[in-house]
Amino acid sequence: MTGQTALRTDRVPYRLTRVGVVMSPEPDDAHEAEGVLNPATAWGPDGSLYLFPRLVSDGNVSRIGRARVVVTDGVPTGVERLGVTLAPDRGWEHGTGHGGTEDPRITWIPSLGLHVMTYVAFGPLGPRPAVAVSRDTEHWRRLGPIQFEYDDALDTDLGLFPNKDVVFFPEVVPDPDGRPSYALLHRPMWELEFARPGEEAPLPAGTLDDRPGIWISYIPAETVERDVTALVRPSGHRVVALSERPWESLKIGAGPAPLRIPEGWLVVHHGVTGEMVGSTFVPQSGLVYAAGAMILDADDPSRVIARTAVPLLTPETIDEQDGVAANVVFPTAIEEIAGSLYVFYGMADSKIGVARLERES
Repeated sequence: MTGQTALRTDRVPYRLTRVGVVMSPEPDDAHEAEGVLNPATAWGPDGSLYLFPRLVSDGNVSRIGRARVVVTDGVPTGVERLGVTLAPDRGWEHGTGHGGTEDPRITWIPSLGLHVMTYVAFGPLGPRPAVAVSRDTEHWRRLGPIQFEYDDALDTDLGLFPNKDVVFFPEVVPDPDGRPSYALLHRPMWELEFARPGEEAPLPAGTLDDRPGIWISYIPAETVERDVTALVRPSGHRVVALSERPWESLKIGAGPAPLRIPEGWLVVHHGVTGEMVGSTFVPQSGLVYAAGAMILDADDPSRVIARTAVPLLTPETIDEQDGVAANVVFPTAIEEIAGSLYVFYGMADSKIGVARLERES
């Protein structure tokens, strides 16, 4: 049930190099009063790259926007705003005095001919993941909240718990039984919405660590290809990775859609720990979000075969250290532009940055 492996390396042959800020909030736009952050990306049929930022208005109400990425000499340098793509206008996306369509990820799945967006619907009972699909990046159809199938072996219902950082693989992968499947990474959180003081949620059977980590779930490919709404009904849940290193001591979560590389699947993820003073992390004195990476086995993507011992990117610039939430780099999208890979990431919950992802020799 854990999907963990003891046979792996700390060698992930990639590095991140900052390029700059690609989007900052417009002072006169009410939808952006509390920041623009944590974007998804997708290529449109017109050949343009589109950014789907989380836009946060007063009262911490989030919407998903749409903007065309401006590319200068092969490098993303800015955006042209195109409005709001998804607002929290469904009952399950908002509650009393709050609401949100938050932190989108988009995966282009060629075999379905669809862009699959996952996002957090902050509804009446807190954050729950949801799915929307599009063929053109402009018109999106909601498939609804994700309904994790009950798994008797886990002795729990993942659908009862908040969940975030959901992202689909871009192609069919084998499930643990070798069956061709569409798969998604996600991060359940063992929180009780209406708990009494000191009360803790029972962990899934076989799970000894209560820190939120990265899980994987599957949907048989033939089922999805008959009915795309099956994407919101995953099963076969397994743990992929939990916190291990000091820089991720509180929790980890998946970032952009997994990227196929020669060794397997590259997953750029975030890790959370205490406050950073200079280059030193001071656990438990505040939150710091950093970015790392792991490689999953192509034949069994629930198995980690390599993982960075130190982060690839930590909050070092003023835009990453000073904002709505200090000390945050939060990767959410990877795109190839003019032959180079770029990671788009949230900066201190206020702006959107871009970094070049390069393979090391």
